[in-house]
Amino acid sequence: MVPGPVSELRERFTTLLRRLGATQDSTALGDALLAAWSTPDRAYHGRAHLEDCLAQLDGAVTDPATRDLVEAALWFHDAVYDPRAGDNEERSASWAVEALPAAGVSLDLAIQVARLVRLTAGHAAVPDVAGQLVCDIDLSILGRPVEEFDDYDRRVRAEYAWVPEPAYRAGRSRVLQDFLHRDPLFQTPAFRRRFEPQARVNLRRALAALGEPA
Repeated sequence: MVPGPVSELRERFTTLLRRLGATQDSTALGDALLAAWSTPDRAYHGRAHLEDCLAQLDGAVTDPATRDLVEAALWFHDAVYDPRAGDNEERSASWAVEALPAAGVSLDLAIQVARLVRLTAGHAAVPDVAGQLVCDIDLSILGRPVEEFDDYDRRVRAEYAWVPEPAYRAGRSRVLQDFLHRDPLFQTPAFRRRFEPQARVNLRRALAALGEPA
């Protein structure tokens, strides 16, 4: 996916924050988030991934309040991304808790957004629709057509170019095996119907390419 105009994303973010009750100008925060998402080292977890997540949200059916909460979480979920670090989600959540109230969004809403951001660390099953939707949107790339999934897989490898091949294969295999063994993989019925069959095909193919049995 080719990223769209920055101006459209900036306007989308400021409009979202107004709906969330922001009382301060959120332009600087939006620009800071877009700058973070746009660093050149992000082969996959860059602005195109953010825009793809937002597009998946646009196609989902949910109530407006849940949609806005999920969208805010998507803006922050990979805002901090360093493949060498293990606390990206926590740092991204902390950014949301600090920045959203500074823009005039209630602390309660900011805490809810931060909780959703933290869910993307492991994509564990959760009972609430907002949490399920955030996780399913983030994982929807697993169920895309073969060419799109393979491009994603190559881009993830590029982000871990510093990891030796044997270590990468072992670590990547563990991640993909974990996803494959989840039943279901997608938590919302709509995403399960749309993405789960192809996701299982893609995961088995990727594991075979890594030399691992599915």
